[in-house]
Amino acid sequence: MKKIATLLFVSVLGGLITLSAYKLFIEENATIRVAEHTEESPSFVQTNYGNTNLNTLPAAPNFVDAAEKTLHAVVHVKNTAVVSSPTTLEDFFFGRRSQRAQVGTGSGVIIDKNGYIITNNHVIAGAREISITTNDNKIYDAKLIGTDPKTDIALLKIEADEDLPYIIFGDSDDAKIGEWVLAVGNPFNLTSTVTAGIISAKSRDLTGQNHQSFIQTDAAVNPGNSGGALVNSNGELVGINTAISSQTGSYIGYSFAVPSNIARKVVEDIMEFGNVQNGILGVNGWSLNGETSEKLEVNYTEGFFVGSVDEKSGAQKAGIIKGDIITKIDDVKISKFSDLTGYLNTKRPGDVVNVSIIRGNNSTILPVTLSNIEIMTTEFLDIHVRNLSQQIKDEYNIENGVLVTKNDNYWLYQKIGLNRGYIITEINGQKINTVEDIAKLKNKYGDKLVDKIETLELINRRGQKQSYIFR
Repeated sequence: MKKIATLLFVSVLGGLITLSAYKLFIEENATIRVAEHTEESPSFVQTNYGNTNLNTLPAAPNFVDAAEKTLHAVVHVKNTAVVSSPTTLEDFFFGRRSQRAQVGTGSGVIIDKNGYIITNNHVIAGAREISITTNDNKIYDAKLIGTDPKTDIALLKIEADEDLPYIIFGDSDDAKIGEWVLAVGNPFNLTSTVTAGIISAKSRDLTGQNHQSFIQTDAAVNPGNSGGALVNSNGELVGINTAISSQTGSYIGYSFAVPSNIARKVVEDIMEFGNVQNGILGVNGWSLNGETSEKLEVNYTEGFFVGSVDEKSGAQKAGIIKGDIITKIDDVKISKFSDLTGYLNTKRPGDVVNVSIIRGNNSTILPVTLSNIEIMTTEFLDIHVRNLSQQIKDEYNIENGVLVTKNDNYWLYQKIGLNRGYIITEINGQKINTVEDIAKLKNKYGDKLVDKIETLELINRRGQKQSYIFR
């Protein structure tokens, strides 16, 4: 017992000596290091950690009903044209003609129970015979009722013993970017083909000349789909498939359709008037964007800047002036010129549209009665001309003339260089003030006009005056 007590005492004493030595010799020289840390505001990425209820997610789109409403109203169009092929040596010796039949195919849409069919003009252009095959394999001969090359729309008619299935027109102005659509047609002669996609953009112009206003979609469209239907999820016609943008000629993700509102107006005009009635606003100018806005020194990057107003046009009569910015027509927002032309292509002369404009710092709405394009433009000798705007008159310091907008007369182009942008000021010594003066000459000489022209005075695109005498 005494040994245990002695051992315990020695252990405690050793511990005290060790602790005292640490305090005396080590702890006093110890350096306390503090890690400095500057707090920064934490970065956050917006995240939703809530539970996603799969039962609340929208169901995948179902196109069965839309396809059923559409398939039987989309037809296969076959046109037969006679084309000239290169003359061979055998043709020359045996006196054979170097013509042969060429068959083209596309699609069409029945829009009336009585057999009216809408398709593309390029599908039936030059055709001597047009045949229609319906979805139930019946074949009909089709009659061409009328065409409009400008919008690439044609109207056909077949005679059937029974009422035909047809598609009703939807409102293409109400079609939204991101909305599901179906393309129905006959690509590569594969009848009754349905593809799906979304509307990728609206008011697309593929020429850069602001004449077109297509609906762009990513639904697969290939050769043979031309003239077929673009329908919404309700099976309503919102477009006529017309073109693809591709380096190979086949689908790569971009296809284009004529909006149904334009197509419907064209076929209604053809059925009622025999031709297309074009109502025009009578303004010229530029679509606004960052670059043009800077050049024009305006603070807006969307809309249409009015550079000039045609004389006697509805726009001039309504009070639209140079420098106005058109932002809306009726309920359609105008971001670029193709928005403007696309909506006006659904209107006729005499229709009244409400034009929203910005003038300076003020906004106003002006009702405009659309003019007849024939008041502003006419065609003679395969030349298209239009009235001069005041801006052009001021630019060239002239008071009369008509502007050449298109020249298909190769002889005049070859002889005097007459081309787009030239101004015709006199014919046979008579001043040409407006297209009405051209119309008077046409009425006076009729088909003999080309032989009656003796002198022609014009201004070229460099502003130089030129006179020509024809013997």
